[in-house]
Amino acid sequence: MRNRVLVTGGAGFIGSFLCERLLADGCDVLCVDNFFTGAKDNVAHLLGRPNFELLRHDVTFPLYVEVDQIYNLACPASPIHYQSDPVQTVKTTVHGAINMLGLARRTRARILQASTSEVYGDPDVHPQPESYVGRVNPLGPRACYDEGKRCAETLFFDYRRQHALDIKVVRIFNTYGPRMALADGRVVSNFIVQALRGEPITLYGDGAQTRSFCFVSDLIDGLVRMMGCGDGFAGPVNLGNPGEFAVRELAEMVLRLTGSRSPLVFLPLPQDDPCRRQPDISLARRQLGWQPTVCLEDGLRETIGYFRERLSG
Repeated sequence: MRNRVLVTGGAGFIGSFLCERLLADGCDVLCVDNFFTGAKDNVAHLLGRPNFELLRHDVTFPLYVEVDQIYNLACPASPIHYQSDPVQTVKTTVHGAINMLGLARRTRARILQASTSEVYGDPDVHPQPESYVGRVNPLGPRACYDEGKRCAETLFFDYRRQHALDIKVVRIFNTYGPRMALADGRVVSNFIVQALRGEPITLYGDGAQTRSFCFVSDLIDGLVRMMGCGDGFAGPVNLGNPGEFAVRELAEMVLRLTGSRSPLVFLPLPQDDPCRRQPDISLARRQLGWQPTVCLEDGLRETIGYFRERLSG
């Protein structure tokens, strides 16, 4: 019998690739999205599949369906989007988690929460292991997302303790690849689009702050492995590429791969922007047998090809 799998945020960048993978694995997939940042185009090629359904729904409202597994990915992930309506961002992360946990409790489904490296804030421990509790400003402009995701993790583990719910929590580090939105404000898509358009590439601060970039196919494999891990391991577990790059290094790599002559422009560093970000993935290696396989340059080539096609179409 096919697994009935619900993916919230399934028409988003990551969610659409997850839906593809689950269909390839023989699952019945219900993709739920309110299309705030997701796009029907991301899943249009799946609409004719007999074991795929698309439902417009906002997870801040309850959902009554019969499922075996739930991937809760619903939430805008770029600062531009989650700061545009911070109250709704908190509602999506917190009310959405409560509603999906309630559905999991009723159906006894296994449920996975897509958390984020932002729960670590601007860290004073490097690289960041799952045992690190973070350094987050609860009053800053990023708090709607950072604290919302932290609260969602709390809810997941409280439901596990109180209702014996079968939960999985992953902390996703910077992920990139095809289907990223053209104007979502994230560093990889920003740099590629600016380079291809010949516009100045905007860096914040001196560009020395670091990030670790995981290609989307590697992340999807980690999500599926975590959901399939049946030994009672709930996480949280970091999923990301431990390769650490300065933001300026990324900009220079994008310029080289695109052949662009765009100049670099330096702007003031946004409030609470993390100075360093790198996952410790030893737990993922040990528990899931997972580690990323796509190097940054290869992943950028594929992502640049996608954006080049989008911009020329």
